[in-house]
Amino acid sequence: MVVKSELKLIKSLQQKKYRNEHGLFVIEGKKSVEELVGSNFKCYGIFATAPNELNLGDSRVNLISAKELALISSLKNPNGYLGVFHIPKKEMDILSDWIMVLDGVQDPGNLGTIIRLCDWFGVTDIVCSLDTVDCYNAKVLQATMGSIARVNVHYVDLDSFLRSTDLPVYGTFMDGSNINTYSLPKKGIMVMGNEGKGISSRVTELCTDKIAIPQFGNQTTESLNVASATAILLHEIRK
Repeated sequence: MVVKSELKLIKSLQQKKYRNEHGLFVIEGKKSVEELVGSNFKCYGIFATAPNELNLGDSRVNLISAKELALISSLKNPNGYLGVFHIPKKEMDILSDWIMVLDGVQDPGNLGTIIRLCDWFGVTDIVCSLDTVDCYNAKVLQATMGSIARVNVHYVDLDSFLRSTDLPVYGTFMDGSNINTYSLPKKGIMVMGNEGKGISSRVTELCTDKIAIPQFGNQTTESLNVASATAILLHEIRK
């Protein structure tokens, strides 16, 4: 049986300040919950309207009513499965071949999709500016479809981070050089900017190469969605 105080705690985790205060976050959906239980994330508790349908081994699963779930879910139509996990304390020990850097990405759906794309293309580390949307935001997690279990997301001061690396830094710009003319190295950093403003001037100064995705269609189209652009560039990295 779930007590009211626990429901109140879980509900509060929809806000970033309470996620930071308690060191916990919520993820919803059967597949996502199962993936995180099978990962290195430490589980606080699982809440389900049909616990027997979850393939979680010995993990603790709490039976919850549909009414109770509706009170704590961030979804308009809760899907019956909710997990609460501890936010890991990650060291900046990056070993991946390519690193995706996000400078001020604000849309939760974009960040979630980028995390999922990095998982698909085998990029295990994303480094975010401090003003990038929280990766434990409910909408971000929904968009990752469980990929948050396999991609490390770090929040740092980008100026310090980029100054400390010897890797080439590729920044994406509308007036950059055609990416198709580049022979990309085995290791590097790819910077994606804010949805409206692009890469900040401070970070621009630290880019060793300015690149662009060539446009073939209607010239009145201002730019690509940042997640769509990320998909194209990740494909170029892996070609």
